[in-house]
Amino acid sequence: MNPDLALLHPYPFERLAKLKQGIEPATTLEHIALSIGEPAHPAPAFVVETLLAHLHGLSNYPLTKGSPMLREAIAGWLQRRFGLGDGGIDPETQVLPVAGTREALFSFAQAVVERRDDPLVLMPNPFYQIYEGAALLAGAQPRYLNCLAENGFLPDLDEVGPKEWDRCQLLYLCSPGNPTGAVADAETLARIIDLAHKHDFIIASDECYSEIYFDEDNPPMGLLQAAKDAGNDRYERCVVFHSLSKRSNLPGLRSGFVAGDASVLQAYLRYRTYHGCALPPPTQAASVSAWSDEAHVVHNRSLYKQKFAAVLDTLAGKMDISLPDAGFYLWPKTPVEDTEFARRLFAQENVTVLPGRFLSRPTPAGDPGEGRVRMALVAPLDECVDAAQRIARLLDGL
Repeated sequence: MNPDLALLHPYPFERLAKLKQGIEPATTLEHIALSIGEPAHPAPAFVVETLLAHLHGLSNYPLTKGSPMLREAIAGWLQRRFGLGDGGIDPETQVLPVAGTREALFSFAQAVVERRDDPLVLMPNPFYQIYEGAALLAGAQPRYLNCLAENGFLPDLDEVGPKEWDRCQLLYLCSPGNPTGAVADAETLARIIDLAHKHDFIIASDECYSEIYFDEDNPPMGLLQAAKDAGNDRYERCVVFHSLSKRSNLPGLRSGFVAGDASVLQAYLRYRTYHGCALPPPTQAASVSAWSDEAHVVHNRSLYKQKFAAVLDTLAGKMDISLPDAGFYLWPKTPVEDTEFARRLFAQENVTVLPGRFLSRPTPAGDPGEGRVRMALVAPLDECVDAAQRIARLLDGL
């Protein structure tokens, strides 16, 4: 077996199950899960209809590169959403469909990391665990960049010294952040791009939460947008990852894309040809429909806005909690240890949240996940309100 498999940490939900083991919650209360970031809004009917109408495509092998129609739909969406302009991205060389961002974020590191000179892969802390696993199985050392309130929950780039930047081959960025909801601004993105050019590493920007935000006039900026604004219209060293899971409530479709630096994607396509992860033709057809429509995305955002408003109104003044920049997570401080808070909440109120330390790693400067929990507001509005009321009741008793 690959010895690097032994380096992998238990997944957060494995640790959560162990934490809850032996607890018998109140049976008079229905369980409410705020722990898993699985979108629960209905899938768009027109996308489902397109999927069904193209089931005949199952008789054909799909291209790893995806159909021209899908790549053109993705390029068109990128140009409209991030102001890249007509022809601002080439669907032939700068777009590649993938089976959801999770699959791509993991396999990308296997393709781009060179096992030489003790490579580093930088990532936010706390983080999506796939980044760490991808780095370890690519033969690299993860380097965790703390995301603290005093830095706006953005990675602290000043933690990294020149020698570490020189060892860096890949930097994972998550904006909007999971679990913090922080959005990297233009200045931060420009600085990261400058560092990538200076120290010769690739930026993998996970932007799968970019379409869940609260101000229709101020959508989160993307890496390609920042690169173009800086004059890097070839997006050198910049690759973004997007998905239909959160944007369109289609987590089961397993459809997303990577886009950016053509030379990087050319090499990654070669890897994927051997990897064997082409999207089925019906999935591709359904994805074209989803990327071509914005009305369902606007409606989706409105549902999240209602839930955040109701939950924050219920918990205001009872815990240190605030509206994130974007995304569907809350990242509040807890009045007791995060693991103890999660245990008590499950035992007394039958509500599950994820302790922050399960999403982070200890560093010499501390563990940025300790003393916080992640709450995913993916359940229906009434369940989110019920959960907030139960959390308030627990807090009143602490």
